[in-house]
Amino acid sequence: MASASVIAGFLFLLAALYCGTDPFNHAPMAKFPGFEVYPMDLPPWSSLPATRDTNNRLQKAELRFVNQVQGPESVAFDPLGRGPYTGVADGRILFWNGESWSDFAYTSPNRSEICSPKPSPLSYLETEHICGRPLGLRFDMKSGDLYIADAYFGLLKVGSEGGLATPLATEAEGIPFKFTNDFDIDEDGSVYFTDSSSNFQRRNFMQLMFSAEPSGRLLKYNPITKQTSVLLRNLQFPNGVSLSKDRSFLVFSESSRARLSRYWLKGEKAGTSETFTFLPGAPDNVRSNEKGEFWVALHCRATIFQYTMSKYPLLSKFLLKLPVPAKYHFLLRIGGRLHGIIARCNSEGKLIEVLEDSQGKVVKAASEVEEKDGELWIGSVLMPFIAVYKLQ
Repeated sequence: MASASVIAGFLFLLAALYCGTDPFNHAPMAKFPGFEVYPMDLPPWSSLPATRDTNNRLQKAELRFVNQVQGPESVAFDPLGRGPYTGVADGRILFWNGESWSDFAYTSPNRSEICSPKPSPLSYLETEHICGRPLGLRFDMKSGDLYIADAYFGLLKVGSEGGLATPLATEAEGIPFKFTNDFDIDEDGSVYFTDSSSNFQRRNFMQLMFSAEPSGRLLKYNPITKQTSVLLRNLQFPNGVSLSKDRSFLVFSESSRARLSRYWLKGEKAGTSETFTFLPGAPDNVRSNEKGEFWVALHCRATIFQYTMSKYPLLSKFLLKLPVPAKYHFLLRIGGRLHGIIARCNSEGKLIEVLEDSQGKVVKAASEVEEKDGELWIGSVLMPFIAVYKLQ
């Protein structure tokens, strides 16, 4: 018995030493020594929206362009209604002319053979800082210019002829953008956009999700002065942005906080922000429809494991030091598998509707929802297709 206890103790010490030193750098935060995990300002678990789509209506969506587009995060249509246009994992913006895809624009001046097609969207993580990674896309409906939020090259625009996009903003207050994410354009040409982190690049989005570090910013680009100002700072993974129909406010998502926030642009509250609504999961891009409602793509439904990690950062930090690859931590936090979920809110922040594919049979992930002509065009930064769901 004594020898068995000694052996067991020895094995425990070896395991502790292995976990403490992580000699093969398997821990998800191995490349970020000194990392911290920050608490997230969330309501009680029982107060988070529990609305579910028991019919899994997104399983009725049609998958289009399968294996023709890798990681089409954002979907846009030009002022003439043509498209879609979408940014893909290899750094290009593509245009669908009704019959086939063609190259329309790109964001990186450094493209080379390393940007050639790869088997999946995640295959580009090691090179996307060179090739570019266009995320949010929107057209200026007056000028016809396409604006682009590229995770690495900042806020850019390109004319109706396409080609290499022109950088508009790459830093604010002397701090370079690390993860330019999404935006919307006001009637005067001002662009409101997010930089999700000042420390983590998009290729480390899982680590940003784990850490929830509060260095994200909401920004404004002034097309007249060509200056960028910071509207809000200390945000946790700010993401999608969308102006209200009357342009009196904008909403932006904070993925780590499972909520939309409202930033007032006009009126007595101008320049202030407040919680707009909490959501049943981590929000990504936000797009408004003609009624002034907001469609929100959710990265995943909230899980009790993720919620516990958000409330107990020391426990989360301990687990993140274990030699377990990031993808397994990620799967634990999203409930074990990719699944599609989107939500619709009214202009007052009330959650109206949830559509989902809880098993991930058809729509495995959603990054953006664009409503057009009675259909929802659902982009995904992780999937090789665009899903289209016909509204009833």
